[in-house]
Amino acid sequence: IKRSMTIHGHRTSVSLERPFWEMLQDIAIRRGQSLASLVQQIDRNRAGGLSSALRLFVLAELKKETAADKTDIKPLDH
Repeated sequence: IKRSMTIHGHRTSVSLERPFWEMLQDIAIRRGQSLASLVQQIDRNRAGGLSSALRLFVLAELKKETAADKTDIKPLDH
């Protein structure tokens, strides 16, 4: 899915698969920011292309959530 947005005052188009857009929107909501604001934040810290940076950001967030879930697991008492 291609979306047009303004990043740092410049219009650009970004193509991502639907699940990535959905995850980015969920992350933005959890952080209390707009999708555009989150994308701008990711854009400031990227090294490669924007689409790749967005995918890698989503992957990193999922890895953090997975790690947090694993630390929340308590052993069963026998």
